[in-house]
Amino acid sequence: MKPSPAEAVASALGSPAMDLRTLQQGLGHEFAQPGLLQRALTHKSFCQDHYERLEFLGDAVLDLGISDLLYTRFAQSAEGDLTRVRAHLVRQDMLHRLAVQLGLPAVLRLSEGEAKGGGAQRPSILADALEAIIGAVYLDAGFDAARALVVRLFEPVLAETRQESWSKDAKTALQEWLQARKMPVPTYRIDATRGKAHEQVFVVACEMPDLGLSFLGEGLSRRAAEQVAAQVALERVEALSPADLKAARPAAASVPAPTVVVRKARAPKLS
Repeated sequence: MKPSPAEAVASALGSPAMDLRTLQQGLGHEFAQPGLLQRALTHKSFCQDHYERLEFLGDAVLDLGISDLLYTRFAQSAEGDLTRVRAHLVRQDMLHRLAVQLGLPAVLRLSEGEAKGGGAQRPSILADALEAIIGAVYLDAGFDAARALVVRLFEPVLAETRQESWSKDAKTALQEWLQARKMPVPTYRIDATRGKAHEQVFVVACEMPDLGLSFLGEGLSRRAAEQVAAQVALERVEALSPADLKAARPAAASVPAPTVVVRKARAPKLS
């Protein structure tokens, strides 16, 4: 008897058929090309035919699928709100959570050393593998199938997300924006203080060395100044095109970071 697609995938992976059948049922997609799922579940420590190229593709497909879902579902929401929700949905810890729910730790292919080191539970590996699977579904059956997978994975999460919670403080929104693009989170430092002790003005720098960017904000407390600097930084990075982001990264090591000073009069009153 000819093996089913799920059994063919399991045979290719050297994994129990039930694990792979359960995974494909959870995905809602049965692979016509078993090798794609095999590659999506293979870490670079295992062999050269690993998931990193599929992860690259899946990252883009995921962004488009989530954007399409949010654009359709929340027709009256502003671009800034949709951007914040997308960043919330595609961050590493969310992808890790979904990967665990799908049972990816049981079917990942890792080297013996990586497996013993807990690689099957590592959030970065699981998040990357899930993106690789999305890329694999795209290659196996096209964008409609990949988008359907994104909807199945993220609709339950989206149902838990209340629109009232979309408006985040600037520091949180900036951090999530950067994490969604796998960039280091910003650091904050006091650049200067002015005035008498009971009426000091704090100048805080929000620094993003990976992009070669630094922004200054002023406030009547350190916390207020950090929020102002983060808000200006967020507005600037959200306006950057993918080409600008790519160009900014290598510049960080050699080009002095530009600064934007937010004047005290423009600083919001934050406690």
